[in-house]
Amino acid sequence: MLSGVETTFPVDQPLTAHEATVGPFVDFTGRWVIVTGASSGIGQAIAIELSRRGAALVLMGRDPRKLSRTAEAMMSRNVDAVSIDLLDTGSILPCVRKLVEAHGRLYGLCHCAGTVETKPLSAMRLEEFRQMMEINVTAGIELAKAFSRRDVVTDEGGSILFISSIYGWVGMAGQIGYSATKGAVLAAARAMAVELARRKIRVNTLSPGLVRTPMSEAALSKLSPDHVRELEQAHPLGTGVPEDVARLAAFLLAPQSNWITGTDLIIDGGYTAR
Repeated sequence: MLSGVETTFPVDQPLTAHEATVGPFVDFTGRWVIVTGASSGIGQAIAIELSRRGAALVLMGRDPRKLSRTAEAMMSRNVDAVSIDLLDTGSILPCVRKLVEAHGRLYGLCHCAGTVETKPLSAMRLEEFRQMMEINVTAGIELAKAFSRRDVVTDEGGSILFISSIYGWVGMAGQIGYSATKGAVLAAARAMAVELARRKIRVNTLSPGLVRTPMSEAALSKLSPDHVRELEQAHPLGTGVPEDVARLAAFLLAPQSNWITGTDLIIDGGYTAR
């Protein structure tokens, strides 16, 4: 069900001039952050970006080989790769407790793990919708519940970030189930932000547009070429890459953004500005 091995990697890549300039503002030095879905796509990019900002990382995902590849790209000296099936929500709290025993209390949680099914309403199966809800929403809430325990989160408080989607805000044919889950993420995060503020835990969301990842490419493969071109052209600045989201995620998670909570930031290349 669960396996975790702490791995140490040398820091052999110097900061670029840009990183040396902005690094002190987005600084996670000495803080542990969990990133789910860290084996690929946006989750992987966020984990790598946080490592460049000094974070110690817990990488969560289902495939230990892919997690190892992410760990090898880290600049942080402290990386723990944990293989876990988030559909097994009963394993989440024991996993988090083991992490605290191994590393001390945690500062951040970024829930990037997600799944999508592109189907019209007439073809959508209830079981597919339930699985999307379990991964995209329920697992994130269970992670936040475990993370926000007094014996888990640091004394300075903490920061939770959920990756939502512009489809939580706008409609799209074939995305009814996915839109429902991402809308739920937005609503839950706002309520969570109000409830956890007294504990000095901030909760925010990011809503990306079309970002080219393995998951989005799989979804696009089910559409006609004309439909794909239409989606691409609907983003005035073009489609995004995971690193676009990662940089904004690092800002929202960072202790330096400590007066931001209950906020959703849209990053969509201008899609919703049309």
